[in-house]
Amino acid sequence: MLSQLYIENIAVIEKASIEFQTGFNVLTGETGAGKSILIDSLHAVLGERVSKDLIRTGARSAFVSAAFSNINEAVEKKLEELGYVPEEDGTLILQREISMDSKKACRVNGRPATVSVLRELGSLLIHIHGQHESYGLLSPESHMGYLDRMGVPETLLQQYREAYRRMLRIKKERDSFEIDEAQKARQIDLLTYQIDELEQAHLQPGEQEALNEQRKMYRNSEKIASALQLVAEALDGEEGSVGAVSAVSSAANALLEAGHYLPDAAVLEERVRSLCYELEDCSAEITRLFSQIEYDPEELEQIEARLDLLYRLGLKYGSSTEEMLNYLETCREQLRKIELSNERIAQLTAAYQEAKAEAVCYAAKLSQHRKETAALFSARVKQELSFLNMPHVDFVVAQEETALDSNGCDKIQFLISTNPGEPAKPLARIASGGELSRIMLAIKTVLAGVDQIHTLIFDEVDTGISGSAAQKVGLKLKEVSTSRQVICVTHLAQIAALANHHFLIQKNVREDKTYTEVHALTHEGRKRELARIIGGAEMTDLTLQNAEEMLRMAGNGA
Repeated sequence: MLSQLYIENIAVIEKASIEFQTGFNVLTGETGAGKSILIDSLHAVLGERVSKDLIRTGARSAFVSAAFSNINEAVEKKLEELGYVPEEDGTLILQREISMDSKKACRVNGRPATVSVLRELGSLLIHIHGQHESYGLLSPESHMGYLDRMGVPETLLQQYREAYRRMLRIKKERDSFEIDEAQKARQIDLLTYQIDELEQAHLQPGEQEALNEQRKMYRNSEKIASALQLVAEALDGEEGSVGAVSAVSSAANALLEAGHYLPDAAVLEERVRSLCYELEDCSAEITRLFSQIEYDPEELEQIEARLDLLYRLGLKYGSSTEEMLNYLETCREQLRKIELSNERIAQLTAAYQEAKAEAVCYAAKLSQHRKETAALFSARVKQELSFLNMPHVDFVVAQEETALDSNGCDKIQFLISTNPGEPAKPLARIASGGELSRIMLAIKTVLAGVDQIHTLIFDEVDTGISGSAAQKVGLKLKEVSTSRQVICVTHLAQIAALANHHFLIQKNVREDKTYTEVHALTHEGRKRELARIIGGAEMTDLTLQNAEEMLRMAGNGA
């Protein structure tokens, strides 16, 4: 359950810490006091999209922290999947900071996290029901989800969706083969031409680079020969001059002679002799290089022609021989697929029929479960609506067979009739705002036993109702709170009086700045707040007595 909500610099709230309790919690306050800000803060820490406008004027950042205790097994499993662990005492803390520079720092038990991680965890921790969800009831797309949560096995739904996805994958592959014969003939002609052109080129990996190097050498052969000639003359000498090899050899011989009398000269002779051998090797290597640069105009012409061919092929099939070879293999594979397409289509058709039969089988099982669940769900919702002062409402779950989609073969729609004898019609055509709120509360009550979420938040679920209907809504919320933590933002005294814990959201102005604070109310504070809700700005002894009586009747006497 949500045990603490800490808010800092959110809208008109500078700092606020609320210690929520088990059971039924209510928040009240004057219009504009900031009740919706608490809901916005919860949306933020649960990973929902938020705006920088939420940051308090003058502040650079806002911060929200939500602490949860006694988390359930589903949350623990999700934490493990995401790489987090709860605190030793089982506490889970979600935190989010929103800054003006668009940075959004999130943490789970002090460790860095992403907004999507908060969203995944938040969906298992809290369900916030507000007016937007009531109006979501008007969309039939949401109705199947409510029904499935009531009585459709999750494993069966997963089995169906896996079979359905497999069926779609096979169909997509089969469709890729099914082209008309004229298009197939054109593709075969094009692929055959491209394959022949590339095969006749006898491409070799790295060939283009090697030919470019060879062409570069041939084009600069005169410069290379001139440089090598200078080196050869320096090493071997010219007519009438001594080269480096001969000179160093003579120096080594002289040192050898001196070494007979001077030991250090003998050591030096070995070093100079090594230089002589190295220069002789260099001279031989220069001779070998000379043999490689023999200029052959015909061979250069062949290289140019080959590079020109590779260039033209490269414009069509890839910038390198490796890319062209890969393209060749792709063409061969495509041609093989087309040539074998009839056989492959037959194989895929058989596989598709098999996958479709499996999906249809699972869809039929889903449909049967929904049919059985719909009867129970409808009866339970009508029972709850009767308690909520809607005794003559007929609530019907309409089930219609459709083509297979990701949810099976059913179209589910909730219909109601508010007057006996009138046919049931879609909610959008019949229900008012107050009726939608009670229908949603009835559905939540029916689902309370199957939902694993421990905290339900109702944001002004009492909109559009009053009198005994409001009393019934309060009683129903209290009933739900026996198995779940319920937090309700309300403006009705009948509902607030029934809560186990009452928090007042109060707006004050100090030094020309607006501040919103949240206070846990004592019995006396609750009495005065209920009197304010009942009587407005003027509080009388009568309204105070009325408030005291409401608390006493709700079992919350002094």
